[in-house]
Amino acid sequence: MLHEIIADNDKLLVPHVIKGVVQLDAAVEHRSRGSGSSVMTPSIDLDSLIWPRSEAGPAFDTPLSEIVDFLVEVGKALDFDRNIYLQEAAAYNLRCNNLGARILENCYRDIAWFFTREAVEAEAEQSLGSTDVLDGWARRDVQGASFDIRAFPPRMVHVLAGNAPIVPPVTIVRGAISKGVHLMKMPSNDMFTATALLRTMADVGPNHPVTRSFSAAYWRGGDASIENHILRSQYFDKLAVWGGEAAVRHAMKYAAPGFEIMSFDPKVSISLIGSEAFDGTPLATIAERSAADIIAFNQDACSCARFQFIEGSSDQVDAYCEALVEAMGKDIRYGAGVDGPLPPPMLVDELDMLSNLEPVYRVFGQPDGRGMVIRSSEPVSFNPGGKLVNVVTVDRLADAIQHVTVATQSVGVYPQSRIAEVRDGLSSAGAQRIVGLGNINNGKFGGLPHDGGWPVHKMMHWVVTEAAKD
Repeated sequence: MLHEIIADNDKLLVPHVIKGVVQLDAAVEHRSRGSGSSVMTPSIDLDSLIWPRSEAGPAFDTPLSEIVDFLVEVGKALDFDRNIYLQEAAAYNLRCNNLGARILENCYRDIAWFFTREAVEAEAEQSLGSTDVLDGWARRDVQGASFDIRAFPPRMVHVLAGNAPIVPPVTIVRGAISKGVHLMKMPSNDMFTATALLRTMADVGPNHPVTRSFSAAYWRGGDASIENHILRSQYFDKLAVWGGEAAVRHAMKYAAPGFEIMSFDPKVSISLIGSEAFDGTPLATIAERSAADIIAFNQDACSCARFQFIEGSSDQVDAYCEALVEAMGKDIRYGAGVDGPLPPPMLVDELDMLSNLEPVYRVFGQPDGRGMVIRSSEPVSFNPGGKLVNVVTVDRLADAIQHVTVATQSVGVYPQSRIAEVRDGLSSAGAQRIVGLGNINNGKFGGLPHDGGWPVHKMMHWVVTEAAKD
């Protein structure tokens, strides 16, 4: 089946899935932002992208228990070794994405985990407090009066990000829990993950209400002939946008009364490493934990650390930096070792300049894909990337808090026992997630806040009615 999405001219055919129906037609040519490869998609029928407000969505009144059961069955069908759609996504995303074959395959092998009963139920229960508001009108007594409250299903458009294949499964699970209708706009650097999941759903339940509640299509971002017509309250309640600053700013222009923007903003993550790192634990072990937080997804995800703040003498910190370069050169589950990305040419020029400023700065490693470190006493003025990390010496871990902002997503801390010491200050400065060093990209899905909030709760259309009096 892999050959079915190769057009006669060797251009990739990108499927659309509209309300459970697969469309595979080479009607419109596009170019992948990630690789420049030419791809072909079906044409867009604007009417097919909406669910009329005059009709209830397919899953609006489907019991949550049935939705959970369906998602669990979908998860069982997402076994990479048996699922041709995931295999296609792993193969053909190489033409659109820069993660590499091994990392992509590992990502797809882990997708089924998002659909486990434990994860789905935890996401629903923790996001909403009580799931009775999902299955109908729930009675609440407030200040001596009775009200009926319902978390009513939303109508949403999702602008997905392509830096990691976890975004589509997270979006689908949360969208299914919401019982709403969801149009996913696929990114140019991941044109296959969302449709691989929706095609699997269509196989498991061809006419299931959840299957008919999702569509996934690609159009060039900013295409006014499409977006100006559908991104409006006449058809949808909310626009959820993932991605970089440009994508978020573009989405904001569509905000209007009755049409809300949910933004998963671009973020940067950091590490805090205490002086305990030099108390006997092999530096190589600590460096490997650090590397896992840095190089996952080629350091292109919000969860990847770009700055590290460390307590220690100059000799100790330099020894750590040498161990870190060595660790960054090894393969991890979601990150490439010797085949990793290179710092952009502009940063390489900056590194050449900084290498002449020892001992204020010191550069470790070479721009060869194995990883590089800049050691300094203050954070550098640019945003490290391409397996490049800035290690900053501090007298106390608390000194790093001044460099934390609302754009700081995750903080990895070593030793984990020192989290309690810094978590209030980090939270006040804007950080959203604090974990042990090495655990940033090993987090659980289901039942935890995301980017400082509960996405399913934000997605819902909360309605209250005054209960009838006897």
